[in-house]
Amino acid sequence: MTPHTDIPKMQEFLLDVDGKKIFVAETGEGPPVLLLHGGGPGASGVSNYSRNIAELAKQYRVVVPDLPGYGRSSKGVDGADPFGHLADGIRGSMDRLGLDRAHLVGNSYGGACALRLALDTPDRVDRMVLMGPGGIGTTRALPTPGLNSLLNYYSGDGPSRLKLERFIRTHLVFNAADVPDSVIDARYRDSIDPEVVAAPPLRRPKSLRALWKMDFTRDPRLSRLPVPTLVLWGAADKVNRPSGGAMLAERLPDCDLYLVANTGHWVQFERAALFNRLCADFLAARR
Repeated sequence: MTPHTDIPKMQEFLLDVDGKKIFVAETGEGPPVLLLHGGGPGASGVSNYSRNIAELAKQYRVVVPDLPGYGRSSKGVDGADPFGHLADGIRGSMDRLGLDRAHLVGNSYGGACALRLALDTPDRVDRMVLMGPGGIGTTRALPTPGLNSLLNYYSGDGPSRLKLERFIRTHLVFNAADVPDSVIDARYRDSIDPEVVAAPPLRRPKSLRALWKMDFTRDPRLSRLPVPTLVLWGAADKVNRPSGGAMLAERLPDCDLYLVANTGHWVQFERAALFNRLCADFLAARR
């Protein structure tokens, strides 16, 4: 993994959740906040939030898991209900850590995980911050070029550093120069773990039923979800369409929307100072 010199020393745990292993790192004191990473090839919790952990840990107990299928967690995700599988793993991790409730912060795949966990068990979630979450209008239009690039990573001629670099620099961020080569190198190494190659955690749905389960806008519970939510969406997001932000703001009963100019899919990385301030203030109810 890429070293993160700006991150304070973190405690590390390997939790047993229903016979599967979930890796968790944590630091800081205060109300618990779970940071849930995106689903790109080679993604993991600490690497995705390398520019945010230290700042948030000044006010919060920051808990950073590797989602099921990623990093040091057990590999494999249930293709019939991926978001439900992720949410069950994270809820089980909360149980193992003794967390009855927590704030959830989720980017992309992690945002979909957070939203599904909140819909299934709203009593477990205090506040929620979502950055370009998956599952917003996914059955209502063809996949974006960025999402196609992500879903095609393990198909065709298989994974390669060039394919990963093109995805990150062309589709993931607004300013390609903002991503150091070391980040791409580390993610590529993790993306070719034999267990991951054998069971990619993010792939195209195999049935219409699975696809419909991955579209929250078809879930009637969305309009009744009581969890206060902040949605941050890069205006230049090429993976998940920024119009998803307006959909969430319209349907969620208590939702603030912030559209971030000149920013792609990785708001917490590209606009770290803005993200850290907005996130910390919102979770503390300082709107």
